[in-house]
Amino acid sequence: MNIAYSRGTLILNEVQGNVPPYIVYDDRIGAYRTEAFRYSQVVKKFPDARDDVFSSSSVNVRHSETLRPYQKKAVDLWAANQNAGVVVLPTAAGKTHIGIEAIARLSTTTLVVAPTIELVQQWRDKLSRTFGIKVGQIGGGEKDIEDISVSTYDSAYLMAESLGNRFRFLLVDEVHHLASERYLEIAKMYASPYRMGLTATYERTDMLHENLEEVMGGKIFELGYEELTEYLSDYDIVRIPVDLEPEEEEEYEKNRNIFISYLRRHRITLRGPWDFEKFILSSWNPEGREALLAWRTAREIAFNARVKVDTVRYVLSKHRNQKTIIFSEDTDTAYMISKEFLIPCITYLTPGPERKEYLEMFKAGSVTALATSRVLDEGIDVPDASVGIVLSGSGSTRQFRQRLGRLLRPSGEKHSVLYEIVAKGTSEYGTSKRRRKGVPSSTDDSSQK
Repeated sequence: MNIAYSRGTLILNEVQGNVPPYIVYDDRIGAYRTEAFRYSQVVKKFPDARDDVFSSSSVNVRHSETLRPYQKKAVDLWAANQNAGVVVLPTAAGKTHIGIEAIARLSTTTLVVAPTIELVQQWRDKLSRTFGIKVGQIGGGEKDIEDISVSTYDSAYLMAESLGNRFRFLLVDEVHHLASERYLEIAKMYASPYRMGLTATYERTDMLHENLEEVMGGKIFELGYEELTEYLSDYDIVRIPVDLEPEEEEEYEKNRNIFISYLRRHRITLRGPWDFEKFILSSWNPEGREALLAWRTAREIAFNARVKVDTVRYVLSKHRNQKTIIFSEDTDTAYMISKEFLIPCITYLTPGPERKEYLEMFKAGSVTALATSRVLDEGIDVPDASVGIVLSGSGSTRQFRQRLGRLLRPSGEKHSVLYEIVAKGTSEYGTSKRRRKGVPSSTDDSSQK
């Protein structure tokens, strides 16, 4: 009997004995077949079979970094779980160091998967410096495959059939993305027996994180901000309520009432993102489209209240020369802030080289403020930022934690502040409360002085 890899699956010839239910007979090839991620199960079930799945496996890598106690504990628990599982730690808690330790312990072929090209480049640079070796990159216009390589999610998905037996260790950053129907195929089509997921927020409101139990080993370690105060910058979260101007308030109420009236007439209750998706799907009629347009208009009024710009100016003056990131939910607002304060703006439209230049300028101190939409919410390493301004955002706790995490990388006696500018009398207050659930804070509402 032998086991071979074929385009995201395992082929088993001349199977003897009882066949587990996850292995099925394929009449087209006259052999048994199963999903590639079950490689470890198959090898354990048939220990005497000839294994033709992987070729090279040994990679000699070491590092001299010192792990914090909780980082070492996370890797130890992962190793005890047969080198599989998801580690959940807040942004700025050093998840990358955990991944590096896992790679060094295994010293085998490794593919690191990350959601954005910026994160791919950060991982590649960090691994190259730490291990002193050439690290491959797959994605962002490159296809350079080495024994240790870094890939975007999209490239790992597109090349799964050909690369699925190239790497024994699959390390997935921001692993909550992997739970989606498309990206879950990455986990299923790679035969990698060793797997680690890293994320700041494992649970998803759509419950798709349950998909990761079987393919990644489930959650095996988690700590929150309140348990890591020794290792993160001190911080405050300050909500600044602002008043809409009379004409803005009138326009907001008019559109809000149109939206609420539609929900009541059709007995629609919005308890979360999934309910809102149902509302959108059911709004393909003139009345529904009017309600959806009214919701968007009211939301834009709250997000872009004119007094918010003055409040940003107040916060910037209060923290003059401190490195500040101004977060918004949409690109138009980010560009408006950029023009108003003559500061660089990073959105999904910003070319890669330009993003890198802006972040380097920010790090060097030649610019002390950045405007951004949602691009810097996740993963980007901006260690010197100490002030954040949330001009607008969703009710997602994940997004809020990630924005807070941009400020918490420790540096000397650094004390960080995250401001939320929220329009009074609008749905932004409820949004603010939802996203702050589970995030410890010593302060709340503040009035401008």
